[in-house]
Amino acid sequence: MSAPFTFTLPPELSAKEPPERRGISRDQVRLLVIDRASGKIRHSRFDKIDTYLRANDLLVFNSSRTLPASLRGCDCSAAHGPCMEVRLAERLPDDSWLALLLCEQGDPFGCGLREGMQIDFAEGLNARVMARDENISRLWKLRFSISGSQLVDLIYRLGKPIRYEYVSAPWDLDYYQTVYATEPGSAEMPSAGRAFTWKLLLDLKRCGVDAAYVVLHTGLSSYMDDELDRAHPASEEEYFVSRTTAAKINRAREIGGRVIAVGTTVVRALESVVDETGRVKEKQGYTRLKIDKQHRLKAVDALLTGLHEPEASHLDLLSAFLPAEKIRAAYEEAIRRKYLWHEFGDLNLIL
Repeated sequence: MSAPFTFTLPPELSAKEPPERRGISRDQVRLLVIDRASGKIRHSRFDKIDTYLRANDLLVFNSSRTLPASLRGCDCSAAHGPCMEVRLAERLPDDSWLALLLCEQGDPFGCGLREGMQIDFAEGLNARVMARDENISRLWKLRFSISGSQLVDLIYRLGKPIRYEYVSAPWDLDYYQTVYATEPGSAEMPSAGRAFTWKLLLDLKRCGVDAAYVVLHTGLSSYMDDELDRAHPASEEEYFVSRTTAAKINRAREIGGRVIAVGTTVVRALESVVDETGRVKEKQGYTRLKIDKQHRLKAVDALLTGLHEPEASHLDLLSAFLPAEKIRAAYEEAIRRKYLWHEFGDLNLIL
């Protein structure tokens, strides 16, 4: 990635626990506001977001629900086969899954992972390892012994939320859900909307700010391989934009409202279904759309997002909204003022 997105994030600025465990409510995290036209930076609190919104604006949310996508299983196709963490990345159209397999002992990738291996989980669930993914070499294609809603129910019983080393404890799955999430499928929380409460959503509605929902099931943010993560391979993610949502977005544009994506996942979904005239269409499918400074935004006017790590692919997407130097200036200011990063951290509104 280009130099503007290489910066030092002090470890103490990683949010180690949910805001509710830091003594504040989920809507009281800090809010860094950046004006797209001027680059001006303002500092606020999330529950005051109405200050920056106006009647006829439309907030578009990702209503995908987070799976407890970390499962523990053991290779039963060999005597004393190794045990591993299976991180589900995404469900494929043929009902198989892509997953990251991390060995519990020694090298995370060094325990004889191979095609044909059978992984046993609890409660009679097992999966056969089919092949490596053609696009992201660290992922494997798995075929579970059951599928559909039966499998999802079992994942919710057996799994745990994916947890990275900066998170201080294994928090319950409820902490990894937005209040409006309905459709199970995300490997990791679409975290930009985490700070919304139902009260705040109703208050915004009374101010004339409408809401619409898309579904985009998020994949893994890291493949536990620094070189691969730096390459930012575009994962293929399933999305659904309904007729109702498409109509709301098109109507908002017609009456002069702003379409505000709540999260980079919403940007990817909407920019995947918009035509050259800026009309959004109802569609369901998979997207590999990679958005960067060359991309001309056609469906989205503004973005609410978290604060992203140095060299993260999401920073490329932000450069479609703002020049890299303005992003860097805002991030340097956020570091000086000790904003918190990651899924339980503070938020950034780009208008």
